[in-house]
Amino acid sequence: VSPPPPQKPALETVRSSLRLLNASAYRLQSECRKTVPPEPGAAVDYQLLTQQVIQCAYDIAKAAKQLVTITTREKKQ
Repeated sequence: VSPPPPQKPALETVRSSLRLLNASAYRLQSECRKTVPPEPGAAVDYQLLTQQVIQCAYDIAKAAKQLVTITTREKKQ
């Protein structure tokens, strides 16, 4: 007996989670690059940068949790 076909809402949720994961990872990489000033002596706002990195990490964790939840739910069905 083959499993039922994936449900449309689950697929959209997976796609949405993967988009968030991808965008957040890209943004995290971009924010981390800002820790190296473009020129010697250039000012870097480390407090703002830290907040941006924390937000990116949160978004990555949120997307990962969504994916785990979907995967776990589908395995139980």
